[in-house]
Amino acid sequence: MKKYLLFGVSCLVLLSVFVFASSYYKGQQAEKFGFMAQKNISTFIRDHSPTLGSDDAKVYLVEFMDPACETCAAVAPLVKKMMAANPGKIKLVLRYAPFHDGADYFVKILEAAKKQGKYWQTLDVMYRSQPYWASHHNPQPQKIWQFLPHAGLNIEQIRKDMNDPAIQKIIDQDLADAKTLNVQKTPGFFANGKPLQTFGYQQLQQLVQSEIRAHYPR
Repeated sequence: MKKYLLFGVSCLVLLSVFVFASSYYKGQQAEKFGFMAQKNISTFIRDHSPTLGSDDAKVYLVEFMDPACETCAAVAPLVKKMMAANPGKIKLVLRYAPFHDGADYFVKILEAAKKQGKYWQTLDVMYRSQPYWASHHNPQPQKIWQFLPHAGLNIEQIRKDMNDPAIQKIIDQDLADAKTLNVQKTPGFFANGKPLQTFGYQQLQQLVQSEIRAHYPR
């Protein structure tokens, strides 16, 4: 009888420990992603999402972008400037919304570049060279290849890796999340889960600064 009682008590203790640990972990996650506590965190951030900035940052800036989007290219250096002005406080998360015709092509190159550890370098090269290959009246995607060596890439490997079926799944997932979040054009920004209602750099800066003030009170 004592043997069964001891076994039952042990099970209850283990269960209590598990429940406590689980609750603590969820609490930690809710604190870290407090802005998404009432929502599905993965709708904003997926395991495959490229990120830039400190993991300890309390302001998460999620951007749904299109490599062929002129506005995305224009705002990118401004976002980096904002991050530099607030060191360690902002974490940029990129999601794909390739709404322009054929933009999947460039996303696949970016994801292939990620395997070489050259994601951000490749994105910078894409944005700088965008006027040469992404004209909306006469897009010429093949022209991107003449610029990619500037990112320090193994070009032949990129041509192979960009055909990985897993990349299409990433694109499909991001597009599904964009639809869920009602992102209809790029760039689409969310600061700690709060959408940028009217696009503009000043409006974006105001949204981010409001989150910085809320999470980093002086």
